[in-house]
Amino acid sequence: MYAVIRSGGKQYRVAPGETIKVETLTGKVGGKVTFDEVLAVRTDDEKMLAGKALSGATVTGKIVEHGRHAKEMVMKYKKTNQYKITRGHRQNYTAVEVKEINL
Repeated sequence: MYAVIRSGGKQYRVAPGETIKVETLTGKVGGKVTFDEVLAVRTDDEKMLAGKALSGATVTGKIVEHGRHAKEMVMKYKKTNQYKITRGHRQNYTAVEVKEINL
């Protein structure tokens, strides 16, 4: 069984027992988190549910950690005018362990 959820403007495919890294969520490590925006669910008996069939579906999980991804380097360069700029970016994340999918 797996579900497709939306969090932080992105979509994630999750299954019970998996750990996913989503955009930063409020809450402390060890706290519960509930994703109410479930887009689709594939059940164990090979049935795909979507749309109005999932009006009350939720995905619950536990916050495992808050952290930051590895630094991504971006370089801008123009061969004239001695123009060269290097910048780095580290995105914050919250790691969530998915516990169950409720229909």
